[in-house]
Amino acid sequence: MGWVIVGLGNPGEEYDGTRHNTGRMALGEFAREADLGAWREDKKANAHIVSGMLGKQVAVLVTPDTFMNRSGRAVAKFVKSPKAAERMIVVYDDLDLPLGALKVSFDRGSGGHKGLESIMRAVKTKKFARVRIGITPSTVSGKLRKPSGEKAVNDFILAPYKAADYASLRPVFKRASQAIEFIIAEGPAAAMNKFNS
Repeated sequence: MGWVIVGLGNPGEEYDGTRHNTGRMALGEFAREADLGAWREDKKANAHIVSGMLGKQVAVLVTPDTFMNRSGRAVAKFVKSPKAAERMIVVYDDLDLPLGALKVSFDRGSGGHKGLESIMRAVKTKKFARVRIGITPSTVSGKLRKPSGEKAVNDFILAPYKAADYASLRPVFKRASQAIEFIIAEGPAAAMNKFNS
């Protein structure tokens, strides 16, 4: 049984470069670095996929072509049981972390993230690894400047990154790639110790 690595986002050019597509962007970067070749459309799963060897492990990278809140439909085609979900990593944007920050977690709630909720319903467990990438600006003292209210949150996550934000994204995407490889090699608990300190 190989690994399934999911990058969350919305399909379509109008969502390219938006904050809610951070997981998808990070996974694209990882696929490039790992030299896994070209993505191909999997119509049955309603996703784009690329697969190959990561170290000694077989892995399939998946970006659902469903909208975010239906991500579980695509993921369920690759993760057939709660047991299989233990070899899944989901990479996504997190409003509760500052831009440029990254956190690894396992067996947690969704934190209100609709894509994650959809996956948890589809695979019937929350026991899988996540690589959470911060998207929220913060003050000099480190206080998060989170939007409040549903409309403000939606406007914020569906807006494209500002040009200046890319300076924070490049290093965090590199760390996300390292975190994915480390989870596969050493497991989520070791990855949390290494990347969350």
